[in-house]
Amino acid sequence: MRLNTEGLFIKVSGVTTEDDALFSIGLGASAVGFDFGPTPRQISVNAAHDIVRRLPAGAISVGVFRNEMPQRMVEIANTLGLSAVQIDGTVANEELAYVSERVNTVLRSLPSTANHDLVTGLSGVDYLVVPESDDQYSLMDCLELFSDLEVRTPIIASGGLTPSNVVDIVQNYPVWGVDVRSGVEKSVGEKDPVLLGQFIANARWAFDNAYVERHHDEWPM
Repeated sequence: MRLNTEGLFIKVSGVTTEDDALFSIGLGASAVGFDFGPTPRQISVNAAHDIVRRLPAGAISVGVFRNEMPQRMVEIANTLGLSAVQIDGTVANEELAYVSERVNTVLRSLPSTANHDLVTGLSGVDYLVVPESDDQYSLMDCLELFSDLEVRTPIIASGGLTPSNVVDIVQNYPVWGVDVRSGVEKSVGEKDPVLLGQFIANARWAFDNAYVERHHDEWPM
């Protein structure tokens, strides 16, 4: 199921505190992401639950999982009432299908080595997040690849984004959304309010002043 958003989708990932979650949404982010996998920004299910239930109406909550059992992803997503799940790491197509049948929305992260066969072979995926690594050079490689392919699944640019380089990405590539993590932090897992505000403002300005056309109406719902 596609998310109900207008304009550029902006996701702030690796959120670990209620203050950062509410501040992100208050500044204009569309969504906040919680790392349930083994990352430096990992959050407990109980802590995420307390944050999700305090988010304002319309805010999108995304649970990010890495190499997790599909049953566990579904359990956490539905228990917390998450808007979507993002699947990183290795996952089989039948596992993707299992999750997509039981949660509202599925985002699938792709490695920088993704190719046409990998993209077209996905099942039950609503959005592609590229790349899986938080690296700007890998992001550029992925965007160059996908610009030459007829990818029908909306793309969310992720790796290595900052308030400075998000303008170039949004202005020059027809991405559906952007996903920032370390680029708006003052320490691991702690967002910097100034950088966060700059990122969201720059991303929205770039969307309104883009050099590329975005045919959102051509993406299947």
